[in-house]
Amino acid sequence: MTSIWSDGQGIVRACRTLVLTSKDRLSMRLHSGETEAVGWRVVTLRDALRQLRDAAPDATGRPRVIAIDGRGGAGKTTLAERLCKVVPNSAIVHTDDIAWNQACFDWGAALVENILQPLHRGEAVAFRPEAWITHHRPGSITIPAGAEVIWVEGTGVIREETAPWLDASVWMQGDLDAQERRLAVRDGHSPGQLEHLANWLLEELPFMLREQPWARADMIVAGPPQIDYDPDTELVIAPPTGH
Repeated sequence: MTSIWSDGQGIVRACRTLVLTSKDRLSMRLHSGETEAVGWRVVTLRDALRQLRDAAPDATGRPRVIAIDGRGGAGKTTLAERLCKVVPNSAIVHTDDIAWNQACFDWGAALVENILQPLHRGEAVAFRPEAWITHHRPGSITIPAGAEVIWVEGTGVIREETAPWLDASVWMQGDLDAQERRLAVRDGHSPGQLEHLANWLLEELPFMLREQPWARADMIVAGPPQIDYDPDTELVIAPPTGH
């Protein structure tokens, strides 16, 4: 198995790096307080992984833990799945599983205590959140020992509470109109769903303004991208806004 951090295999379309000038830059509708990224460019997926490697410290006896954050409809799960395919010896943690039947963002301590800290000790994880037990949800959140990378994806994962346990992080920034269209396709737009989204935003907006995950992230990824790129081999990225 070839590590993603090595140069042991050729990079697909490695010579293609498209940099957008200020003339080409697309304006996005963002929530108040979020810094709009600039300098968007198309890079290969493996090149983006090397940049995350450079941002992360060396890890001995444990996996690297890399967070993927962004608002609903940004494509966090899709990105995590793409990265997991490039790094076969890796696993994904979905914060939605931890937050299931709980408050939208009040799950940081459970994530740290039951998943991030054991990973830093090089241990396997088998965690059943309290709500899973209460509501008789079968199974558990499991991560085998010996993984190379753990991708932790979900809205709100980049926060002060988790910062000591994250080796690198990605913020997915995209136009809110495009993200809302993706959510409508995915979840529908019934009155119940619209009420859920309204209640979600009542918690998300102040949380994001307080934590400002875009300023903490090591890489900004367009979600969804609004320029041409190859979704199989490339990402559209920008430099961090807060570094």
